[in-house]
Amino acid sequence: MGLQKHGGTGAQDAVSADSYTDLNARIIDQWIEDGWQWGTPISHERYEDALAGDWSMVLTPTREVPRSWLLPDMRGKCVLGLAAGGGQQMPIFAAMGAKCTVLDYSEKQIASERLVAERESYEIRCVRADMTRPLPFEDGEFDLIFHPVSNCYIEEVLPVWRECFRVLAPGGRLLAGLDNGFNYVVDDDEERIIHGLPFNPLRDPSLISDDELADWGMQFSHTLDEQIRGQIQAGFHLLDLYEDTNGEGRLHELGIPTFWATCAEK
Repeated sequence: MGLQKHGGTGAQDAVSADSYTDLNARIIDQWIEDGWQWGTPISHERYEDALAGDWSMVLTPTREVPRSWLLPDMRGKCVLGLAAGGGQQMPIFAAMGAKCTVLDYSEKQIASERLVAERESYEIRCVRADMTRPLPFEDGEFDLIFHPVSNCYIEEVLPVWRECFRVLAPGGRLLAGLDNGFNYVVDDDEERIIHGLPFNPLRDPSLISDDELADWGMQFSHTLDEQIRGQIQAGFHLLDLYEDTNGEGRLHELGIPTFWATCAEK
């Protein structure tokens, strides 16, 4: 999950559409080494609480996912954590009795999933892969996909929604955290509008400087059309949604939403 602020004035001429996801994977690995909050696995105590039915999880920075968004009984259900490595949500699904698979392109995020699974003695299938490519799963393989904020790190969203629809079983649910684009228009202090939309450094390399790339990665704004209408175009029925803020900073203090979360059904 990412919170994105930009003020770049340099160029990223060396980054191409074919290489930016590999670059982002390496950058995220370094964030985890530096203690990134979205790469810190849950504690043994939180896992024990989840076993007792006391759990919460997020798709966006602060608001908890409603329990009604999950299937009525998760025992034995097949769950895909899409770009959801880090040992934060999959352990909770495992505690509910779900059969969990996680796909992430970060080696460190995958390692965290394995660490928690070994510590708590449950099985998880870990797949290191790039979600911009066709997902390496069978049609209708999953009952639920959990997709926290992460497609801000990819340029094209609709192909991901189409693949999610393909690998979900009929009646399966897609739970997604989405950036609404507002973070990309403001400066680091969130006081001035300095960029227009869309924010796409592959098309305009001046948007992220060399110095900033390691801090923010290669990120992209996406519209409501791409994020929510795109799910509908892929075949999903939208069941529910909500907004969220950054959780800190001036936009948060002013109550300005910067994220959406959606619950959709095949």
